[in-house]
Amino acid sequence: MQSMNKTVQTFESGHVRIVSARYEEESDYMPVQYPVSSSALKPEGISWKEISSAVFNGIPGIRAVMPRITTMATLQESTIKHAILWGVYIEKETELNNWNYANRDNGLIEGRYPDSGANECAVGTLFAQKTGLSVGDKIPLKTISAHFSDKLWSPVITGIFNFDYRKYDENVIITDFERLERLLNLGEGTQQLIIYADDENHSQAIASMVQDILGEDNYINDWKNNIWIVIQKSNDVIYMAAYLIFLIVASFLIINTIAMIIHERIKEIGMMGCLGMSRSEIVKVFFFESLFLASIGASCGVFLGGVLTGILSRFPVRLGDLYGNTINEIPVSTTVFFMFSFKRLLMSWFAGVFIASIFTLIPVLKSAFVEPVEALRK
Repeated sequence: MQSMNKTVQTFESGHVRIVSARYEEESDYMPVQYPVSSSALKPEGISWKEISSAVFNGIPGIRAVMPRITTMATLQESTIKHAILWGVYIEKETELNNWNYANRDNGLIEGRYPDSGANECAVGTLFAQKTGLSVGDKIPLKTISAHFSDKLWSPVITGIFNFDYRKYDENVIITDFERLERLLNLGEGTQQLIIYADDENHSQAIASMVQDILGEDNYINDWKNNIWIVIQKSNDVIYMAAYLIFLIVASFLIINTIAMIIHERIKEIGMMGCLGMSRSEIVKVFFFESLFLASIGASCGVFLGGVLTGILSRFPVRLGDLYGNTINEIPVSTTVFFMFSFKRLLMSWFAGVFIASIFTLIPVLKSAFVEPVEALRK
């Protein structure tokens, strides 16, 4: 779940994403003829830098405002016919985020990323494998500018990356933002503005303030409204149901085990009654015995689980290598991380002790009300 959140924030929408209202209507086609604008700030044309400055200076809690361009390209002389051009300020973007979430780095595995303003690009490992291209080769391609004219371009591959995100590793060509901006005749405009906040939980409030500043010309959306994040949140009920099933099964196992133990010790309960112990005292004896044993058991489980999780958190499991990296459109890393959390371990300890202690009372209360003489006969 955290992997999906990070992937959406890094590659799809940041914490808040600004596009023009017209672009949002036709977003499936990734049009570039509808740059971000604001009649509230400036009735005539306005550059993305002016918009970025107004947002950054007018709203507290913003770490960065970055321009991006994402558009389709038709490849020539290639086994792959279509790809996505992704124009970004590479150096600034990699300072803000780890493009490879698994390795916590910029994802570059060979060569270098394109220089500012140069006719250069970087491609993913899967893209390079399928096309047979390598560092130093050119990619002849065609794209459509903001003036609806065909633009032929042959950037040189300067680097190969692996983001551990199949969609980008297979379909995306990374270029310098300013070079792609000129190629597409965007002037000083941009297709998208991506906002990164100091705290991702404030994204909705920031989106609302951005809307107030820019007016109704643009569509502003925070990362929590991304379709994949919404789907993930809707699955929380399923995850909770599965978790409760485990708790219920564990509770019945505890009840069954304690019932068998108490049945075997029924004469001991009878002897306690004959020696003058009240029913409440008998219940307390078994309850505190259960509490003591539950504490030892929960401590062992939390210790072993914590050590194991702590070790595995340093060695991510690359599931993509096991099933062939078949996930494409889902914005999630193909690597699974084990997350060490002292808070969760502490919660697990209390949950284990609570469940074991409380459910011990059910069979104990039943046996405590058996008459001492009858208990001794059994």
